[in-house]
Order: sequence, then structure tokens, then C-alpha cells
Amino acid sequence: MQRAMADYLRYLSIEKNASAYTVKSYREDLTQLIGFLSERIGAEAGPDRVTTRLLRAYVAWLHDEGYSKTTIARRIASGRSWLRFLCRRGVISANPAEGLRGPKQDKKLPHFLTEADIGKLLALDAGDHALGCRDKAILETLYSAGLRVGELCGLQVNDIDLDEGIATVRGKGRRERLALLGDAAKSALNIWLEHRQAFLTALGKHTTAVFLNKNGGPLTVRSIGRVLEKYLTQAGLDPRSTPHTLRHTFATHLLDAGANIRGVQELLGHKNLATTQIYTHVSTQRLQDSYHKAHPRA
Repeated sequence: MQRAMADYLRYLSIEKNASAYTVKSYREDLTQLIGFLSERIGAEAGPDRVTTRLLRAYVAWLHDEGYSKTTIARRIASGRSWLRFLCRRGVISANPAEGLRGPKQDKKLPHFLTEADIGKLLALDAGDHALGCRDKAILETLYSAGLRVGELCGLQVNDIDLDEGIATVRGKGRRERLALLGDAAKSALNIWLEHRQAFLTALGKHTTAVFLNKNGGPLTVRSIGRVLEKYLTQAGLDPRSTPHTLRHTFATHLLDAGANIRGVQELLGHKNLATTQIYTHVSTQRLQDSYHKAHPRA
């Protein structure tokens, strides 16, 4: 089964052009599933020994271990996708996960910041030193362009055109799209890029990544999360907000202001419109809340 998993991960990386983060997530999910199966049918057993009954036992075990509904659904989806791949390759004759159903998901609206909150966050003085200017550019770019944090980490200097106010972004599946940069983001990026060159020269380093850590290497997803947490605390805002919260905020504010949902879909890089439509529910919920608070007979 380990070899079958390695073949699938290679397929994701090379043929499907999946990102390193996606491949890592599948590896973690499948490693857990294979570990569970190996305990029950033996470490030497092949994928052809996997049955629907075993997979149902795995789902029950995930529930007993206290995993969230979201995690369980993702683990099931990973296993189903892996077994479907093996079925197409003729390694197994049928996919035992095809009829497997995950837990019904709770409908949660995405968390976002209000216009007042985002104004407070972006008004903070991060300082005029290099890393302060970097932090300011990170916050402005996340909100202005609605980027995923991984997309921000992957930005290269040549991806940014400040004259046109656009950035070339590589999203999920390494699909490229153009992201728009507002005046505030362009200004913050311009200042950081000037500091960046002097910063790298002083360290004797060379890299094409836009956002750097204190040692001159590319910033990681976790590091950007810590940057945001620092300024959220300073602004007195909910520290549970994440870089993805700024993406949610970007989409919600655009739709609140009357932007076309198809345009927002393009800017977010969503493959399916249904993914973008969650933000219309946010706007509708806010409208209902306002109605119930303001209307005398609501």
C-alpha cells in the first residue's frame, strides 16, 4: 500500500500539477488511513484487500478519536480519490470508497473583518524599518488582492507590475491568474521593494521571492500568520483571525459594494461559482440582521 500511495502522490505532483502543500496534505491523510488498514489486515496487504466495511470502520474510528466533521470529510475524500486512481490504473477492480459518505457538514459562514476593523488594522504604524515596511506590504496586499497565504508566499519580484497595478498569482493546481493591487497596496509594495534590495545586499543574499524573513529567505505560511497575529493584537482585534480571514474580508466587501459575483470569482481564482456564492450568504445574513434590528415590525 505504501508503494500505491507513492505512485498516487507522484501522479498528483507531476500529472495533476498539484502544489507541494496539496501533496503534503494527501500524504498525511493517506498515511493515517494506511496505518489504520495495516493494523487490521497486515502491513504487507495490498490495496485489493481494502473493503467498504474496513473503510466504514475507519470512519467510525475517526469519530471516536474526536476528529472534526471537516477533517473526517477530507480524510474520506482523500481515500476515495486514491482508490479511484488505483481503480483506473487496474490495481484494484472496484473502488470500495465510492459509496462511502462523510458526515453532514455544519453550514458555517466565513469569518471576516468589518470595514472599520480592517481600517484599524491597516492604519497601524509598523515602523519605517525594512521588516516593518514588509509587514505593511503583506497586510495591504492580502486585503487588496484577496490572495491565499500560499499565493502570497509564492510571489516573485517579476510577478508584480506596480505600473499596471497587477500581480501574476499561481493558485490551486498552479493555475495562473491576475490579481489587482489598489493604490495603498502599490505604495506599500513600492516602499518594501526599495528596502528589500538594500536588505538583501546587507545580508549578502539573493532571491527572487518578494517577501523575506529576517535571514533573507522566503517567508513561510506560518510566518505570515504570526505577522498578522502581531498586528491584530496591537489593533485590539480578534486574534483568531488568519490570513485567510483577509481573503474572506476582501470578497465580502466587494460584494457588499455591488461587485459582480462572476468578477469576484475571477479575482479569487475559484474554479466553481458555487465556492464564491458563500459570500452572498454573508451579505444576505448581514442584511437580515440589519432588517431585524431596524424595522419596527420585524
